[in-house]
Amino acid sequence: MPVILIADDHPLYIEALSGLIGRLFPGAVIRAAEQVNALYDLAQAHPHADLLLLDLDMPGATGFDTLTHVLRLRPRLPVAIVSAHDDPQLMRRAIDHGATGFIPKSANAGTIGQALRHVLRGGIWLPFDDGPASFSGPEGRQLAANLRELTPQQYRVLRMVGAGLLNKQIAHELNVAEATVKTHMTAVMRKLCVTNRTQAVLIAGRLGLSAWR
Repeated sequence: MPVILIADDHPLYIEALSGLIGRLFPGAVIRAAEQVNALYDLAQAHPHADLLLLDLDMPGATGFDTLTHVLRLRPRLPVAIVSAHDDPQLMRRAIDHGATGFIPKSANAGTIGQALRHVLRGGIWLPFDDGPASFSGPEGRQLAANLRELTPQQYRVLRMVGAGLLNKQIAHELNVAEATVKTHMTAVMRKLCVTNRTQAVLIAGRLGLSAWR
């Protein structure tokens, strides 16, 4: 039976989703987290989980940061976004960031069941039928994969650069030497396969990396 993790800050939704999963997959192991930090602990505690159902709008979550960090912790963990938003562009960007599905919270039980079965079989599921051809393509997915290679500190530096902070300001915020910031940024540019800060920031913006603060 599958081990399914749920990350959502609404206890009633967790209860309803857990009940549905229990009916669809009798005997399934279900574990839930209502906060981002608890989610990270959950992902660490269940290294062989079969699926994570993730709400992008939990307190402490910003943009795709949570998804990116979870996949950094558990690169092979399938993650399906469960969201109140149903914008197709947002859905495609989620797939580009490594999600294996996007399930609107407005979906009925039958649709959710179809989505869960499809994702657990290793497929990519979206609530419309134009499929992977509508994604931003291999280039976008490769850029997102490159972004996931960043360490947490490199990720913070990139967000700060994107917000317009100078190296000196970043060093002050992170309580490190300015030379350390330069080293981090050099590593960021190498991992993103770009030659300057502007290109790195443009890639981060294209992939929906949240701004610092």
